[in-house]
Amino acid sequence: METMNFEVAPDIDPAKLTYTFGGVEAQAQVKPGTLISTSTLDCFAGRLTKDGAGTPSEQLDFRYLNPQTGPFYVEGAEPGDTLAVHFVSIQPRFDWGVSMMLPFFGALTGTGTTATLNAPLPEQAWFYDFDVENNTVWYQANDSDLTLPLPLDPMHGTVGVAPAGGEARSALAPGDWGGNMDSPEMRAQTTAYFRVNVPGALFSLGDGHARQGEGEVCGVAVETAMNTVFILELIKGGGPAWPLIESDDYLMTTGSVKPLEDAFRIANVEMVNWVSELLEISLMDAYQLVSQTSLSPAANVVDTVYTMVCKVPKKLLGEAALKAFGGTHESLRKRAQEWAASQ
Repeated sequence: METMNFEVAPDIDPAKLTYTFGGVEAQAQVKPGTLISTSTLDCFAGRLTKDGAGTPSEQLDFRYLNPQTGPFYVEGAEPGDTLAVHFVSIQPRFDWGVSMMLPFFGALTGTGTTATLNAPLPEQAWFYDFDVENNTVWYQANDSDLTLPLPLDPMHGTVGVAPAGGEARSALAPGDWGGNMDSPEMRAQTTAYFRVNVPGALFSLGDGHARQGEGEVCGVAVETAMNTVFILELIKGGGPAWPLIESDDYLMTTGSVKPLEDAFRIANVEMVNWVSELLEISLMDAYQLVSQTSLSPAANVVDTVYTMVCKVPKKLLGEAALKAFGGTHESLRKRAQEWAASQ
């Protein structure tokens, strides 16, 4: 298996990084099947720190939010193909992370598009220490001495390819190209599938979260830089309308749009179609089966548009679940395990 190291210096000038999906040139070219070891900055480009002066908004440069690593040009990828991305490992790059609240941002406050007469929530940051060896993220309350151990559950909030039509879309937004979906399902040992929209696919990732609740309710997870290993594989044809995710236990579909119920509808329609195809049953029979077996976690309810996930346990679908994309997930899992064993 071909491998590539593509490191991003922790002190890199944020202006040199990528902040869109599409509209930028590839930073590296890889063959299908390449295992890539790389790194990312946090969503604040490393500017929000404990010893920083001033409030969070005074420390941040809002031109440089959600820097992406990439894009990676995948040889042979053409519009209509499927790019499979298997996450081998995702680990915090440092021993700390940060969350925050900004005025008029988040699900439980007035925002720029949901205008209210309420006063803004107070601006503040919460810093978290990590104990990676014990798989722990330490919550520390700001207004009391309360500390609580939380499970470390690293994931990437932004994962995706260039959009269709030559568009450049902000890395703060999700859509049918992926992007800022903020789904905790995008963790190690999962495979994500994206429709290729432009030659080379132009895959990017970033926005590492040490952990995040479903919905990312306050708008900011436990943000941190990541060291990430993933495999990029190309499947000719069959590009999905919206990003799909597969783990050892679940098939998952996504939808990103406002209002939230339409994101829910997209994710569920995609699941009905997928189950119908895998089980070779009618659309209405698949609709009935999905209705009785699915879970529908919110990925985010805070971005420019919202993301919903629909997930169905693979064990309830029998052997048919293993046919997803020709068994690509199982194949990539084995390759990842072989690579890990060799390290």
